[in-house]
Amino acid sequence: MASLSAALRAALEKTAAVLEMIKFGHSVFALPFAMTGALLAVRGQRLSASAIAWKLLWITAAMVAARSAAMAFNRVADADVDARNPRTRGRAIPSGAVSVRFTWGFIAVSCLAFAAAAAMLNPLCLQLSPLALAVVLGYSYAKRFTALAHFILGFALGIAPAAAWIAVRGSLDAGILLLSAAVMLWTAGFDIIYSCQDIAFDRSQGLRSIPARLGAGGALRVSRALHAGMVALLAVLWARMDLGAAGLAGIGVTAALLVYEHSLVRPGDLSRIDAAFFAVNGWISILFFAFWAGDIWLS
Repeated sequence: MASLSAALRAALEKTAAVLEMIKFGHSVFALPFAMTGALLAVRGQRLSASAIAWKLLWITAAMVAARSAAMAFNRVADADVDARNPRTRGRAIPSGAVSVRFTWGFIAVSCLAFAAAAAMLNPLCLQLSPLALAVVLGYSYAKRFTALAHFILGFALGIAPAAAWIAVRGSLDAGILLLSAAVMLWTAGFDIIYSCQDIAFDRSQGLRSIPARLGAGGALRVSRALHAGMVALLAVLWARMDLGAAGLAGIGVTAALLVYEHSLVRPGDLSRIDAAFFAVNGWISILFFAFWAGDIWLS
């Protein structure tokens, strides 16, 4: 009995370490935007409730699998860097909570799960799945070569709404690319804020980022401009998709939360950066989806 209890405890600790490694809770960042893309694609389509539910289920599975693979791959790629950074040396691989060998196996299983989910959606999704994986995995090496790595991360998350549209319709529409572009600017903007924590470390290690190049003040100005661009793109998308008051209110809430996010960080005071990055951005994605889903449902 004692051995069974110890085995169960070890399994739970390993599971917790894996979930922490891939930041499972952060799936909320991109998933609501993917669901928004899917619901926009459903408009005008003669799909039954069960068919829509089936699509949303496999879109969710694909999103979670792709993100899990990407985060785990990032931890392997950055294991040496994380071990040298005081802020990240407690992560799963540097701390020894998860081995590199286990992580590679987890990546392989996640990639296979993503391909299986893509196959369940439609042939085009399956054909594009290797390209999608190349994008989300390739980001991990970007900061070694370019200060524009934030935009590559933004692109990796930004393809989610377009991918969801393809999952529903089996083709791509130029309109949904506005939402993808908005998500890209949003992601790049908040990643710039988050990277302000590592300015000194990145400079010492030769890692490239906008904060490392411009300093915190310049980086935060770039982030504000990107988030203003996100709101502008959402407004254009709202008009193009002929949505109503709820959709417009969703843009207003998003803009207000972005203003609040930027009020939490200053070049000389990054103490509230976790609240700005994690809490506020989680609420942005959830509330935006809630308002737009309501508008789509009512229209």
